[in-house]
Amino acid sequence: MTIGSLKPTKEKKSRKTKQPIVDEKSPLLPTKHGEEGGFDEFNGASFSGAVFNLSTTIVGAGIMALPATMKVLGLILGIAVIIFMAFLTEASIELLLRFSRTSKSVSYGGLMGDAFGKYGRMLIQFCVLVNNIGVLIVYMIIIGDVLSGTTSDGIHHAGVLEGWFGEQWWNGRFSILLITTLAVFAPLASLKRIDSLRYTSALSVALAVVFLVITVGITLFKLINGTVLMPRLFPDVTNLTSFLNLFTVVPVLVTAYICHYNVHSIDNELEDNTQIKGVVRTSLALCSSVYVMTSLFGFLLFGDETLDDVLANFSTDLGIPFGSLLNDAVRVSYAAHLMLVFPIVFFPLRLNLDGLLFPSARPLASDNMRFASLSIGLIAVIFLGANFIPSIWDAFQFTGATAAVCIGFIFPAAITLRDRYGIATKRDKILSIFMVVLAVFSNMVAIYSDAYSLFKNGPSHRA
Repeated sequence: MTIGSLKPTKEKKSRKTKQPIVDEKSPLLPTKHGEEGGFDEFNGASFSGAVFNLSTTIVGAGIMALPATMKVLGLILGIAVIIFMAFLTEASIELLLRFSRTSKSVSYGGLMGDAFGKYGRMLIQFCVLVNNIGVLIVYMIIIGDVLSGTTSDGIHHAGVLEGWFGEQWWNGRFSILLITTLAVFAPLASLKRIDSLRYTSALSVALAVVFLVITVGITLFKLINGTVLMPRLFPDVTNLTSFLNLFTVVPVLVTAYICHYNVHSIDNELEDNTQIKGVVRTSLALCSSVYVMTSLFGFLLFGDETLDDVLANFSTDLGIPFGSLLNDAVRVSYAAHLMLVFPIVFFPLRLNLDGLLFPSARPLASDNMRFASLSIGLIAVIFLGANFIPSIWDAFQFTGATAAVCIGFIFPAAITLRDRYGIATKRDKILSIFMVVLAVFSNMVAIYSDAYSLFKNGPSHRA
């Protein structure tokens, strides 16, 4: 069988003519169960809606860590690696989609189950749980830090609301997160179709662009005034340790592009699912452009003073007119962006937990009690985690160095190398071996670097 045979000639292009495939090997089915789930009026997602949903999946908290990767890699190599990772992500998603079409799997879990059996399906479900819970806890922590403030090394950094209204009972961390959870997260998490989030996803992408536009504007203003120093263009490699340190940015970059767990959900809801390749490429082009611009201008603006979370740089004096107002605009727009990203990441989390706990049950969308119970339980766990985990990097580095690389690179490569249907080309297998080696080696280095830094100097300040 050739790759070409998997394309439109063997696919039903319109959602209205597609029959849902119910395979007990793929129980986490974000499918079109019109007769069971009551979605008869839904005629399929549009191309633009799918692009916004996938782009929102990609652009999350990772964007704030990218300028700091420039400190490690230098400007030229850093931008080149961001672009390279976009192409590598596109290649890994293409492998997933091609093997899904051949195996008639409608979910990532179903595809892993087809390739490696029940334990393969359970492994990907567990990795999505670890990754997405970690990411959502990070989002909540950042929202709390931005709006209500944070205390680090005995120094209190006031949040936006605290700066505006002073210290009040309602703008404390617990109260802000509780209000946000009840007023924003819970209503958006109650939607049963991912396409229902297309408008909030579009707004989320727009808010990320607002952050980028403000950063570019501030940088250009300071360039014109001659207050921006020449940035380092290449990495400073003087010995083996500094060379190995270059690989510590890979978990951050993988986390920045991770979206594989939502590709099947978006594909299943497309009116014309032959468009999914275009959706993936458009989303990656949009997000990589935002990433490159953010990294370039963020590093130009702050140079070697760029912090692990560049958002923290915007809590300092920018030395420009209306600097305080611009600081608040950046922080509020980004907090709002994360609030709207939350339900997109939560959607596959709930599906995978359902598949893990109830592998033989009817589709989640058709069981309101199960749907509500899982939603409430997961939101409660994330809320508690955000209130008790002290630092975003404790969660971020762990998920990036473990579950994220498995979801993004190792599992797609393993499915390709397993090649149950004999459709993998020599190029596919070489690419898969490269992805596995890169993922394993870079993450061993990153984990070692973090552990060494932790024991020697306290918490890691790696990008």
